[in-house]
Amino acid sequence: MAQKGVQLDRETFSCPICLDLLKDPVTTTCGHSYCRNCIKAHFDEEDRKGIHSCPQCRKTFIPRPVLEKNTMLAALVEQLKKTGLQAAPADHCYAGPEDVVCDVCTGRKLKAIKSCLFCLASYCEKHLQPHYDAAPLKKHKLVAPSKKLQENICSRHDEVMKIFCRTDQQNICYLCTVDEHKGHETVPAAAERTEKQKELEVRRLNIQQRIQEREKDVKLLQQEVEAINGSADKAVEDSEKMFTELIRLIQKRSSDVKQQVRSQQETEVSRVKELQEKLEQEIAELKRKDGASWSSSHTQRITTSFYTTTPHCQHSVSLHTHPASIFVL
Repeated sequence: MAQKGVQLDRETFSCPICLDLLKDPVTTTCGHSYCRNCIKAHFDEEDRKGIHSCPQCRKTFIPRPVLEKNTMLAALVEQLKKTGLQAAPADHCYAGPEDVVCDVCTGRKLKAIKSCLFCLASYCEKHLQPHYDAAPLKKHKLVAPSKKLQENICSRHDEVMKIFCRTDQQNICYLCTVDEHKGHETVPAAAERTEKQKELEVRRLNIQQRIQEREKDVKLLQQEVEAINGSADKAVEDSEKMFTELIRLIQKRSSDVKQQVRSQQETEVSRVKELQEKLEQEIAELKRKDGASWSSSHTQRITTSFYTTTPHCQHSVSLHTHPASIFVL
């Protein structure tokens, strides 16, 4: 309850134009108080019209009224400043360049929280309240704040376009129905908006359903890709195992062949060397006998010795072989 009382004081001592705490408060003859600079700027703008009015009650003054300082309000405002109370709303309540402004606020305007399609005006929270309280205003269509309210005014008849022409697919006013849109299929704009909203909702549901179906298809394709990759990886793994085994067998066979060849090599070399040694011994024996034959004085003995050794020479000729043919795999 104490907080509510503080809020009341703030509203009481705020300037209706700038909505800030009153600065150098002055009072008009109608009894309303403003900051001196705020009301002075307001009257300066109205000088061109020649008629001055109160921003709150709209009472007119001819000539321009003389502003008198409200000493009591000035004292109360100074006391409020000392207690730390501020009358201006938070900065975020004021309208910025991109915001929709309240059409009723004077001076520094507040943000609009709703726009009325019937009044074709936008309202802040304070000035919107009559639309919630007054029975006739409760029937007005309130929408999110919009800067394009004038688009709802018929450029030909300067009337609110509350009707939708389905024949030409455009919003029209009631005068258009008896003029260029006479005989066309028309419905209330609100009903058409409701119908369009339903169609959009159905379309949205269909799109969401299609998205879910496509996501399911994508998931199945992803699973198929994973299966293909898995199968390919298995095939590669099996082929690597197979070729690894083949390489091992080939290497083993190669090793066996090498070992067999080397074994045959050793056998044949040993055999040949053995024969070579026998031949060398025989040659040595022949040389020895040949030397002895030349020292003998009996030719017959030499001849006999020569023929006696001849079979050994014939035996040596039969030892010639083809080494390459012995290593058959």
